[in-house]
Amino acid sequence: MALGKVQKVLISESLDPCCREILQAGGLHVLEKPGLSKEELLREIRDCDGLIVRSATKVTAEVLEAAERLQVVGRAGTGVDNVDVEAATRKGVLVMNTPTGNSLSAAELTCGMILSLARQIPQAAASMKEGKWDRKKYMGMELNGKTLAVLGLGRIGREVATRMQAFGMKTIGYDPIISPDVSATFGVEQLPLEQIWPRCDFITVHTPLLPSTTGLLNDSTFAKCRRGVQVVNCARGGIVDEGALLRALQSGQCGGAALDVFTQEPPKDRDLVNHPNVISCPHLGASTREAQSRCGKEIAMQIVDMATGKGLTGIVNGQALSKAFAPQTKPWIVLAKALGTVLRTAGKQVQGSVQVCTLGTPLKEAGSYLTPAVAAGMLAGGTQKEVTLVNATLLAQEAGLKVTTTHSDVAPEPDSSTGLVQVSLLGTPHQVTGTVQGSTPVLREINEATFKQPAPLCGPLLIYRAKASDTSALAALTGLLSKAGAQLLSYHSSSTVAGEQWSIVGLSAPLPNLGELKPRVTEIFQLHL
Repeated sequence: MALGKVQKVLISESLDPCCREILQAGGLHVLEKPGLSKEELLREIRDCDGLIVRSATKVTAEVLEAAERLQVVGRAGTGVDNVDVEAATRKGVLVMNTPTGNSLSAAELTCGMILSLARQIPQAAASMKEGKWDRKKYMGMELNGKTLAVLGLGRIGREVATRMQAFGMKTIGYDPIISPDVSATFGVEQLPLEQIWPRCDFITVHTPLLPSTTGLLNDSTFAKCRRGVQVVNCARGGIVDEGALLRALQSGQCGGAALDVFTQEPPKDRDLVNHPNVISCPHLGASTREAQSRCGKEIAMQIVDMATGKGLTGIVNGQALSKAFAPQTKPWIVLAKALGTVLRTAGKQVQGSVQVCTLGTPLKEAGSYLTPAVAAGMLAGGTQKEVTLVNATLLAQEAGLKVTTTHSDVAPEPDSSTGLVQVSLLGTPHQVTGTVQGSTPVLREINEATFKQPAPLCGPLLIYRAKASDTSALAALTGLLSKAGAQLLSYHSSSTVAGEQWSIVGLSAPLPNLGELKPRVTEIFQLHL
């Protein structure tokens, strides 16, 4: 899979028309087929390069396997729990989302849920429609002075917190990633979860659905809460244990719950939905015209940018690739992959530990995207179907290849201003070093032998090691080239190490047979980079 070669995109759910229009304006062929059955999706996806979904389409391993040309799955929204991200990564398929598109809409719905719980607005409205006038029955509470616990302080969580502060609520929270200093800037005091449960009047959750967040609110945590605590879940079904919530409602430990999401959607078990102290909606967090327009627009623009080579944003399973399209990083990625290929061929092995060392200040942050590139080079031509920057790290681990990265700000002259990449197969003498000259990746060193004039790493290459005093290999090569109708485009020789030199020959086409050269050299191999 070559990133950027996206031509045909399937939209499998109802999205704002701007999504289709932007894709078409970007030169892509668009199929809009919302409401596909599983069998129909398996059939339609076969020849598509891109798939855009909301939350209803389940992008399973089976769907990904059927999608022979698929390169990108775009989720018009935040959560990607309807996408098998690991299976996508294994196949080299990028997964994108639009994390900011529906943040405001989800936050506003959450705030509405908190207000509705405090004043029982939906129940009172339903009572009025039944012809009743139950002023005493629907006694509510003020939010002013109450404590709101916000679990998950990302975009949505912080928007909820700042809005509810306007009602006079004290906001506390927890997030394993956001630092307390950062959350303090938007008025949230971070506390350990064990200190949060007994202090809050309202709890709202804004985390992804992960093994660590599944059942975050459960029988044990409800028991530690204040009696009558109010719970809001507009994030993902399963973060709140639905069985535990029902038991807490029935006992009065939980005074009310507002749910926009469920473990199963639509929920077949109606006990929670039908409970008088539960307010429920059919997953409306992102269901505003503005959010749908933003999400549709953002995911379409992200896919068009990918297809046209402008850049990658919103990547879920390969964040390092966001730099892969930058003009200044592309040649370094090509270099890293080439060095991996040269090292694998010279070392004659894929398994083991490989260390990537970036030298020079310009490459200080480069390890994140050079590591998968080296892994891709090491695995290229192996048994894997297709190795890309998306799946290289995962496939390398499964192949028994460990790739680690180190950095030094100091690079030797004459490359101190540009940088060097050094790749070593630990436990062996095999090491290659390269840099980028202009936009061309070049080899500086192989196994401690230095090239005074760096050798370009592109096209068909013949690489061999022979005695420095023996020039018969080059003479024999000239004859072979003449027989094969190929041309010698470049020739670079290294310094002498233990009486031997490395030679790198650029060819117009690979040689069909190296039999005549092998008796004249210590080792020899061909590559096409």
